[in-house]
Amino acid sequence: MILFAYLLDQWLADPPHWPHPVRFMGHLISFVEKHFYSSSASKQKQLLSGFALVLIVLVVTAGVTLTGLRLFSFIHPVLGYAFTIYLAYASLSAKGLKLAALEVLHPLERQELLEARKKLSLIVGRDTQALSEEGVARAVVETVAENFSDGVMAPLFYFVIGGAPLAMMYKAINTMDSMVGYQNERYEYFGRVAAKLDDAANWVPARLSVVFLILAGAVAGYDWRKGIKTARLDGRSHKSPNAGWPEAVMAGTLGVQLGGTNIYFGKRVVKPTIGQAGKAVDGNAIKQALKLLDWSTGIAVIAALTISAILGG
Repeated sequence: MILFAYLLDQWLADPPHWPHPVRFMGHLISFVEKHFYSSSASKQKQLLSGFALVLIVLVVTAGVTLTGLRLFSFIHPVLGYAFTIYLAYASLSAKGLKLAALEVLHPLERQELLEARKKLSLIVGRDTQALSEEGVARAVVETVAENFSDGVMAPLFYFVIGGAPLAMMYKAINTMDSMVGYQNERYEYFGRVAAKLDDAANWVPARLSVVFLILAGAVAGYDWRKGIKTARLDGRSHKSPNAGWPEAVMAGTLGVQLGGTNIYFGKRVVKPTIGQAGKAVDGNAIKQALKLLDWSTGIAVIAALTISAILGG
């Protein structure tokens, strides 16, 4: 099932007009937020409302997933098997991440900075209007590194240990964080439970991603030893307890510096740098990051297949 899911992801990515669990999760989150969020509520009530949001979304996600699996399996075992493969495929986003990065890379290579900024704004939370070419490229490399952990490593990890239901619950947690987990005035308290739960859910996958990015660096012929060193030095140099680890490996392996100050929702946010200043962060760095993404994804899938075979045996 993992192999089929990987092949489907590489073949289809995420067709924009196809039904997708994450889109349904997004609609559910928006619906619950609309009915539970109140800007005039106290901090405690906003925290409780945010907790209710998390509970409702997780219960609905688990319930729908389990019901669907049982229903399709009852109709015919092959349908149950196919539905599981579909959910595993839907949890992965390796090809979609690559295509999104290429959407920014292509105009950047044509020196169409305004178009590159526009495409970048679709995949990052920072303000992109004033970013330089290097700033755009750096954002893409950081996104590829962080989302390898969120979009590949974590779904595989949870599918191996808990099947499609746990993988879908992880996607629900990750989607809630992306929608309400911001540290701004609206979501500071309402989204805190979702954000903290996402931190907890990504703790193990983020550190596992270090291993697979290092292996990918070795296979691709990059400086994987520097990747290890940079992970040790700068893995914790990030406001997120998880994002710094894959970004540090990526920075060291490619010989570039990531992180630093950015603008979010019009406010200047100072972040520490990750890695040592070396090569310019440009289109070539994006291509190398995508090569690492391809190799690390393939190696992670092989590892998942192996572990699943061992557990199944």
